[in-house]
Amino acid sequence: MGIFDIFKKKEPHYDSTNIRVQDLDVGFVFEYDLSTWEVQAIYEYDWGDDYFTREFKVSNGALTRYLAIEEDDELEISLSEKVKIRTLGVDLMSSLMERQKPPQTINYNGVSYLLEKEAPGYFHDIAKGDSWEEFRSWDFVDKEGKHILTIEQWGDKEFEASVGIILQEFEISNILPASN
Repeated sequence: MGIFDIFKKKEPHYDSTNIRVQDLDVGFVFEYDLSTWEVQAIYEYDWGDDYFTREFKVSNGALTRYLAIEEDDELEISLSEKVKIRTLGVDLMSSLMERQKPPQTINYNGVSYLLEKEAPGYFHDIAKGDSWEEFRSWDFVDKEGKHILTIEQWGDKEFEASVGIILQEFEISNILPASN
């Protein structure tokens, strides 16, 4: 690196004429559902066999949500919010701790969610360095495939839950990079 290299602009990791949801980074903004959202953090999940997914903590100033992106055979996008696990069922936590198995169906706010998959994985907060945390995840989807519910187990007795919706890529628009 020469002395003049410090004045060179770093090349972006995306096509600036066609920024896609996969290009999101901290500070990027986008529009969804008539609101502007800003990416505040990026999380990475390692599901084994070199399969990784990303999740973005986003805020519109009033609400905080989690935008998950999964590129398997096709692009899958979901937007979720955290909920207290006790709201999913009085006995759910104790059942998970005792049997290590969730129920096949969970009803929440008038939506019936069916267990779709269970997966162990590792979580990484990109801003916090290279440390990875092990966890287990159970994903539920409604019959129409529009709503999702996820339960995560961290350690022996810590559980988190989130509910959300499946999005199509076109629903996220006007993606702009951070202004700096």
